[in-house]
Amino acid sequence: MSKQKENHNEDSFENVESALSRGEQFIEDNQNRLMMGLLVVVVLVAGYWGTKKFYYQPMEKNAQEQVFYAQQYFEKDSFNLALNGDGMNLGFVDIIDEFGSTNIGELSKYYAGICQLQLGNFQEAADYLSSFSTSEEMIAATAAGALGDAYSELGQNDEAISQYKEATSYDNELTAPVYLMKLGMMHEVAGNHEAAVKAYSTIKEQYQNSTEARQIDKYLTRAKLQLNK
Repeated sequence: MSKQKENHNEDSFENVESALSRGEQFIEDNQNRLMMGLLVVVVLVAGYWGTKKFYYQPMEKNAQEQVFYAQQYFEKDSFNLALNGDGMNLGFVDIIDEFGSTNIGELSKYYAGICQLQLGNFQEAADYLSSFSTSEEMIAATAAGALGDAYSELGQNDEAISQYKEATSYDNELTAPVYLMKLGMMHEVAGNHEAAVKAYSTIKEQYQNSTEARQIDKYLTRAKLQLNK
């Protein structure tokens, strides 16, 4: 081995040893700070899991138990009782107030919005539905469509069209043709007959087995006639 290479290796070892020494010195000089930082991380992680296990999980379970009667009233179309409770059992408004941070509390916004829509309280329905979010596509489509209905009743046609478009973006055999029909009709109201033709044509071409498809020809013909005027 050449002397130059030996010197290079020695320099490399010295550099490594120097770096290790500096690292050890840094740890020694800052061990209190490092230990404090590690302790903070441990406390945060433990706090997160503790809060989840001993606070949120019991709250979620409690919310599931409390919402039972409201859901029963909802299924029976007793929307006022479902919304406000019966004096003994909570309604969706109470569930939102008491368990708003839970999944059930979030879902209750959807139920409350539908109840308000059915009761003719369209602004309240819009308020609840616009604050609701979910990753479940079927519910998301229905919520967007219901919000479109609320805006339509309020005369806010542009907002209604936007929500119907969102509802139809979920390729679902049950909900998409329903909201495509409403989208087409809303476009007709707005005088956008080309967009109406497109919505109706989508039902005819992609959702042939839907209830809406059975009567779509008359709507499609009407929109085309208006377009060609």
